[in-house]
Amino acid sequence: MNRPYVGVGVILQRADGKILVGKRSAKHAPYWSIPGGHLEAGESFAECAIREVAEETGLVISNPQVIALTNNLETFQQEGKHTVSVCLLAHTEGEPQNLEPHKCEGWRWVEPTALPEPHFEASRLSIYCWLNKQMTADLATVRNAAQ
Repeated sequence: MNRPYVGVGVILQRADGKILVGKRSAKHAPYWSIPGGHLEAGESFAECAIREVAEETGLVISNPQVIALTNNLETFQQEGKHTVSVCLLAHTEGEPQNLEPHKCEGWRWVEPTALPEPHFEASRLSIYCWLNKQMTADLATVRNAAQ
């Protein structure tokens, strides 16, 4: 039996309230998403968040806080890969660089209530949890809230 992967996503927020999203150009293209990736063996959630943000954007963050867990079933249905994501929140004032142009077309600061589309499931669920002060979400949670 396949087991779920553990993903880590990071909501990077500026003082003006905007958050950072990138447009994927390789895997999961053409979706927009917060920075993140897979947890490596022996790595804490915070270590993973700090590493992924630095690798993807060049931004240095400190003290990212776990704010949500998401069960990404839509991605599983589409790709056969089940991922559970840990979402962290960090604040920054820096400007991102696109350090992985083979994976991302570029970064943009956006209002968290006006996400660019199409938007990657794990990212959308993480932002939903953060905005609604919920610890967990899956696609059914978001659909039920929209009705």
